[in-house]
Amino acid sequence: MTIDLQRLAALLNRRHFAELEHEALEVLHRHPESGVVWQLLAASLTSQGKDTRHALSRAVQCMPEDGIAHNNLGNAFARGGQFPDAIDSYRRALALQPQFVEAHNNLAQALLSLGQFAEAAASCRQAIALQPTFASAHDNLGSALAAMGHVDEAVASFRRAVDIDPEFFEAHSNLGNALLDLSQTEDALACHRRAIQINPQFAVAHNNLGNALRIAGQIDTAVASYDRALQIMPTFAEAYCNRAMALRLLGRAPEARAACRRALEISPRFASVFIVLGELSADSGDFLEAERCFKRAIAIEPEVPEAWAGLAGLRSMTHDDADWLKNAQTIAGRPLHPRKRAVLEFAIGKYLNDVREFERAFAHFRRANEAAKRCRPPHDRQGFTRTVDSIIGDHDQKWLGESRVSSSDSKLPVFIVGMLRSGTTLTEQILASHPSVVGAGELSFWGAAFSRGHNIAGSQLTSDYLKLLRCSSVDALRVVDKMPTNFAWLGFINRCFPNARIIHMQRNPLDTCLSIYFQNFDTAVTYANDLGDLADYYEQYLRLMQHWRSSLPSGVMLEVPYEDLVVNLESWSRRMVEFIGLPWDAKCLDFHQTKRVVLTASKWQVRQKINAAVGRWRNYEKQLGPLRRLASDATGVRSNCE
Repeated sequence: MTIDLQRLAALLNRRHFAELEHEALEVLHRHPESGVVWQLLAASLTSQGKDTRHALSRAVQCMPEDGIAHNNLGNAFARGGQFPDAIDSYRRALALQPQFVEAHNNLAQALLSLGQFAEAAASCRQAIALQPTFASAHDNLGSALAAMGHVDEAVASFRRAVDIDPEFFEAHSNLGNALLDLSQTEDALACHRRAIQINPQFAVAHNNLGNALRIAGQIDTAVASYDRALQIMPTFAEAYCNRAMALRLLGRAPEARAACRRALEISPRFASVFIVLGELSADSGDFLEAERCFKRAIAIEPEVPEAWAGLAGLRSMTHDDADWLKNAQTIAGRPLHPRKRAVLEFAIGKYLNDVREFERAFAHFRRANEAAKRCRPPHDRQGFTRTVDSIIGDHDQKWLGESRVSSSDSKLPVFIVGMLRSGTTLTEQILASHPSVVGAGELSFWGAAFSRGHNIAGSQLTSDYLKLLRCSSVDALRVVDKMPTNFAWLGFINRCFPNARIIHMQRNPLDTCLSIYFQNFDTAVTYANDLGDLADYYEQYLRLMQHWRSSLPSGVMLEVPYEDLVVNLESWSRRMVEFIGLPWDAKCLDFHQTKRVVLTASKWQVRQKINAAVGRWRNYEKQLGPLRRLASDATGVRSNCE
């Protein structure tokens, strides 16, 4: 009996997949040697979401010289996550048909899944050489280049893909990811939104949009994007993990942990989730659990930079941690994305600083900062100078003395301001150890309000801010907002809350700037990765603080020298508590025992007894470079305080 292939093909063309499956099985019962029918059966199974590996394996047995059959079997293995088997099948297909463009591209996708990026790029280039307008190959080449850190080249490949196929929504979103790596945030957001416009059900683009929004500081909106991705794809473990990252930044730790648990239910060996759990544990001071989580991530993914870096941040490292250094340096020797390289190089620098190998430490900090520069926009020195000029010009004593139509007489807010790494976290921890005080962490409220250009007299700023503070505590007498950069908006703040108290932390400028240079900050801190930018920013900060000293009403600001605080802890702690209008409580001296979430880089230090890094800049005197011009401010810090 002959096989009616035309009828089977017609069933496939008419999308009668269940009927095709039934008839193909009947034919194969009589003719099990027919490779074509096995392939038609596989096509029907694929369209019904069923496993095709057995059918395609039989097709290959029947047609061992058919490159298409091997390619199709490779696709089946790839769908099942069996990438090594997929690669073997694609290579067999190409051995039979070296000009098989789709097989070259499919091989590239499988190699990408296994992290073999250079080999994937080579396969993509072979596909493109054979078919220059193959959009998918350009897209895969972009993914391989981005993974190897060649982000500019990746952008060019993704742009070529969308030029060839403007409706290629996956490539639009991949382009957005690459542009984000180049700190072109607005363009990145536009790409993800274009992908969603083309395909509103593309969950990956909603997730990627969330990542871009999170990096841009729009964290609430990012959570909404992750939620949309999860509505579309409830088993999207990566979106749960990213949602947890955003919730952690919002201080919503229980929700972040719940998102992590859900991600692990879906994907129990998801290393990134254990990294987030490690950070959450470290935030709350449970460093043993944090270490366990980071090590679990490493057991799953041995060369994950974020986990190795996480371990280095949990304590002061010693020469006994030499194995950690060996592993970290091995990973740093691999091709890494600039963001991952920065994470690891900062950690290696910290290790070497901890063991007092300062020259080697600075070399790694320099590498870390050069890598980080590639992941954020350049610092605009002139732009920041103009901003300071504008603040000083617009917020003088006359402006501060004008009518306070919408001001509040509340004493609830306490502001701790200063440069990053100037002791703001320590000060918050001391005050938050008082039974009547709650630390709210770093709130972005005032920077956002100022950037929107609110009319203070007619706005709801004061009531909105008080509601925000009450989210941290409904009954505290004082709530501390320790956003350091609120130093820019002190006039604005004083107009709204004339009875609020401001604590300005001052630290040796060289120690401050080096400490910033040694930390991996988010993309908003554009000045952190260049010593010249740091020196310029610090000078503008000094200029603005001098303006507030001469303009703010007497008694609203207390200036606390970090070096004096750590030497005379009780004296300054008493003074700060008195300044914010509360009776003294000895718990403030046991701040290292206070159980609370701390999100800043000082989360380990503030849970130790005072061990101040005073005069650390002398270890790096040869490397100060442009910071030397701040040396005149390094010999002493102002202590005339009200």
